[in-house]
Amino acid sequence: MSKMLMVTPGRCIGCRTCEVACAFRHAEAGVPGRSRVQVRTLAKDVWVPILCLQCDDAACVQACPVSALWRNAETGAIEVQEDRCVRCNVCVVACPFGNMTVESPKKAVIKCDVCGGDPACAQFCPTRALEYLEV
Repeated sequence: MSKMLMVTPGRCIGCRTCEVACAFRHAEAGVPGRSRVQVRTLAKDVWVPILCLQCDDAACVQACPVSALWRNAETGAIEVQEDRCVRCNVCVVACPFGNMTVESPKKAVIKCDVCGGDPACAQFCPTRALEYLEV
């Protein structure tokens, strides 16, 4: 069976613990990285976690001119092969949901990679607004 990162926006309390957990999971040399999940405020006391949907027919993968995006068969996540990426940012523009971004100063394209099958955002979400579940 495979797993999927599920988002239940109605459970989100806007604590942003998921953002912090993600940033620390993607730390380099002890410095937190940029979070691959962002919590957006929709209205007073209404928040929604935004992250890559790992689309079945992903526009980012189709748009990449050097095939630097691939689906990890084990986790189901679309991952960026950084050494192959030419930093053209076509994938960032192609994502219809705006769930890819560029991390400075490396100018590297980043997106949710479900932390290799152990997503920190879901582990630390106090309300289970983010869950990594069997599908």
